[in-house]
Amino acid sequence: MKQRLHTLRRNDSGFTLVELLVVVLILGVLSGVVVFAVSNFNNQGVEAACKADVKNVEIADEAYVAKNSGHAADTKALVDAGYLREAPPAAVGGSAKYAVTMTNGVITSVGC
Repeated sequence: MKQRLHTLRRNDSGFTLVELLVVVLILGVLSGVVVFAVSNFNNQGVEAACKADVKNVEIADEAYVAKNSGHAADTKALVDAGYLREAPPAAVGGSAKYAVTMTNGVITSVGC
């Protein structure tokens, strides 16, 4: 009986605690690398969106000037006149990662 148990134990195959800990450690390191890499892509996207909004406001203001012989008062006036679909994020609420505002033809951007 003892010999049979000994033989069965020798034939057991499985992972040791050390092997499992090594796998968990490797997975932790890989997930940490991925998190930092993805956050960098997100920052680049916010910067590109901000630059695009600035360009859109510039183009809309140029069209407004060509039609009305003067600059729009602000981005809300460009939206009301139909030159912009919606106003870009402003620094009012603080929830946006960037802000684009315009006053009498002067475009100001924060966060680009």
